[in-house]
Amino acid sequence: MKRVIAWLKNIRPAKVLTAFVASMLLFLTQACNNPGIAAQPPQPGAQSPNTERYDPTKSYDLNSPKGGMNNFNDVDARAEGDQQGAELRGKALRDNSQRNINEKSIDSPGQYVENYRQGTPFGQRVKNLGEDIGGSASEVGEGVAKGTKRGIENIKENTQNATEGLSKNAQRAGEDAKNNVQRSAEDAADAVKGTFR
Repeated sequence: MKRVIAWLKNIRPAKVLTAFVASMLLFLTQACNNPGIAAQPPQPGAQSPNTERYDPTKSYDLNSPKGGMNNFNDVDARAEGDQQGAELRGKALRDNSQRNINEKSIDSPGQYVENYRQGTPFGQRVKNLGEDIGGSASEVGEGVAKGTKRGIENIKENTQNATEGLSKNAQRAGEDAKNNVQRSAEDAADAVKGTFR
């Protein structure tokens, strides 16, 4: 009972009046507000609400199913012309490569003989083969020479860098030794001065 009395004494009339005015203001603004906000949205024409609805079973203007994982084409409907052109170019390239394989490949010794009879003479073939081998050998020789030259240059650069690094390290070591000796001498002098005081 003492708690209830203490709580009633603690309530101030200003707090109660503020809470009452705030709740009345909220109630009046909601009750006297424009009723159009909570009403049904305006419907097109003179139809009653909810007479025309979205029907998911109807056919709407969508991409037609093409099959595949998602059952629809992965390309935007506006770019179908570009897709068809790309497919035609791809098909032409596939057909051309298949034709080249069929014409120039050798599936049997008989086909090799036929290609031999229709092709260049044997002497010319040997000459072309010799030129190809000679060109390949000279390219390999040039590549080896360039690689060797570059390797020697790398070795020279590495040796020069190593000697520069050694001289710098020796110089730093000498400076460090000098600094250490100087610090030791100063510490010894400080210790001697401290003993005579």
